[in-house]
Amino acid sequence: MPSVTHDDAPPLADLMPWSVAPPRLGRGWPTGPDAASLKARWDALLKAEGPDREALFEPTRSRTLRSAVGQLPGRTGGTERLARASGPCPEPVRVLHAPFDEQWLIPDHRLIDAARPELWRVADDDQVFVVETPANAQGARLFATSVLPLLRPGRIRPLYRRPGGTEPNLSPGLLEHLRTRLGIEVAPPDVLGWILAAVRPDLTVPLTDDPGLWSRGVEWGRRTLWLMRRHGDRPKLPGGRRPYVRAPLPSRPVLLAYDRNEEALLLDEGRISPVPPEAWDFEVAGVRVLEQWFTARVTEPEPGTLAAIRPATWPQTWTSELLELIAALALLAELQPPWDELTSRITAADLRGAGVLPVPEPARRPASVLDGHEEGPEGQLALI
Repeated sequence: MPSVTHDDAPPLADLMPWSVAPPRLGRGWPTGPDAASLKARWDALLKAEGPDREALFEPTRSRTLRSAVGQLPGRTGGTERLARASGPCPEPVRVLHAPFDEQWLIPDHRLIDAARPELWRVADDDQVFVVETPANAQGARLFATSVLPLLRPGRIRPLYRRPGGTEPNLSPGLLEHLRTRLGIEVAPPDVLGWILAAVRPDLTVPLTDDPGLWSRGVEWGRRTLWLMRRHGDRPKLPGGRRPYVRAPLPSRPVLLAYDRNEEALLLDEGRISPVPPEAWDFEVAGVRVLEQWFTARVTEPEPGTLAAIRPATWPQTWTSELLELIAALALLAELQPPWDELTSRITAADLRGAGVLPVPEPARRPASVLDGHEEGPEGQLALI
């Protein structure tokens, strides 16, 4: 990552001005690593009655069984109060539970303390969410994902302000200014690629007017984005370095370890290799990614809670996800930034002179998205 230089580089908050706080669930059981368990938890909740249903729900000040809330944008869950709700579980959706850890969520507004509907309105196949992760010894980092992120506490900055990849979340006039200074076409994904490549620990982003340097940074950032999102073609290591299951994984592994000499990942007596040391050591915000991913799947929940409903044995899909994660982390660790240090040739003062900054206040607020109706509490029409 480039070192910090005091050269009036513009802050990320001015380049991607609209940001949203991450969703706050208020209870853990509506999320999990497999969708089938979530549906079973929903069924168990609705089969319970009275105080039993209340206890299973885990009420908070924001949500109880009697809370009246509307549908999540783009979802079809019910809106009657959960105290008398019936019917099937809303189809679980993929979310980013932790860095590189996609899990599932029951997309029902009644289960989520603070769902951030403005994020759901713009979540589609064209969207990319940029997440600020906490600062650590290596400095602040950005993470990018195609699915709704639940990571806390950093801000979430969508690439687009409207569905369908329209109206980029960039300071008005920034694209045109970059095109003029660089003398080449610049698209919103290019700017995102550059941001991922150039962002500094203090979340400022040096900008260049050198088209060759810009192209190298964008290419590096786009590959980083692909490995973070794992969207489309799945990342694979070359044949001789590709990890495989060398000893069958147990039905309920409890311990994860790493053998550096053998480059092997050990799940109790199960064994996966080769696993490069760089993949095992890969951290985000000071936390080892592989350990966090494993812990989320094996930690014993409190008995009698809905979270205790989970797979009886380790699913094959988790093994496939683990092998893909190892490949993505190893390939990311190999990526070397396209420069040792970068000075901002387009400064915040330049952007102010061009009228790009200061950012107009409407650009910091969500756009009005009125393309579809949203159902309010108890089936009423919601006004947005």
